[in-house]
Amino acid sequence: MNALVPISVSIPSLAMDESELISVLSSSIYPGAKVESIKLAIAYCRGAHLDPLQKPVHIVPMDVKSGRKDNNGKDLYEKRDVIMPGVGLYRVQAARTCEYAGMSDPEFGPMKTLTFKERDDSAETTLEYPEWCKVTVRRVVEGKSVEFSAIEYWLENYATAGNWTKAPNKMWKKRPRGQIAKCAEAQALRKAFPEVGAQPTAEEMEGKTIDAEDVVVPSRPQIEGPQSKSRPSTVDAETGEIIESKPAHAAAPDAAASQPMKPSQANIIKAKLKNAALTEVDLEAAFQGKSLEPKAGKELFAFGEFAALVEWISKNAKG
Repeated sequence: MNALVPISVSIPSLAMDESELISVLSSSIYPGAKVESIKLAIAYCRGAHLDPLQKPVHIVPMDVKSGRKDNNGKDLYEKRDVIMPGVGLYRVQAARTCEYAGMSDPEFGPMKTLTFKERDDSAETTLEYPEWCKVTVRRVVEGKSVEFSAIEYWLENYATAGNWTKAPNKMWKKRPRGQIAKCAEAQALRKAFPEVGAQPTAEEMEGKTIDAEDVVVPSRPQIEGPQSKSRPSTVDAETGEIIESKPAHAAAPDAAASQPMKPSQANIIKAKLKNAALTEVDLEAAFQGKSLEPKAGKELFAFGEFAALVEWISKNAKG
């Protein structure tokens, strides 16, 4: 079997000055995240030759079991930012082997009903969910397509709204099928391509509590007693973006967001335009009155518009 294919294409964002890259990521990709957490994400991307602007890894705020107990024998938890790959990264790594041959549509088991209370004093409510989900990933082995299947059970994977309840969190309520399908896909990818790693994805671990020895994360002040497993964020099932409320440690909006885009950012946008077979003319036609460089009658793109430009290029790439 082939190993992961070495990638020789340069990544402009990793050539930036680290302080500038951190500034870009904190204002667009990881808003509110601590600087040390962003540095860990950058280090992960450097080691795997990934573009951090594509957000291949996520900074997921989680309750981490410290391994210590309070005077009453209860577990002590620490709120930490954990660096985790997204299922999208596993797809990319599988594709880099040149042996990825696609996957099946998710298969779902019979529908079951979960009964729960939102709060101790609230009325009982119900949610229908698939008992299990099966996904099959295909890999070319010695010229033949081999199937690797994974079955994941909903009750063994869903994230609760807190340590005190069995109620699903917001995303597992909204997408009971979509969330378990992500978990099954990630497991199938790990079976088919063990070289991509064994770490759980952000989609699998969002809202969970983990043991401190299982992760390497920046230290945070210890918090006594069980904390909310869903607070402060939710990971979107389709994009992997953290979409709910910002972490408690979120910084105030960056005043620099309205300032003109830095030359280093503009150079990254130009490189991405070239790779996507687009030109600055295409960009200016889509964003009328804006420009990457000083031009008569046009306003420079703002620092805070960087992420929107990256997304537009990705959606409109021609090659």
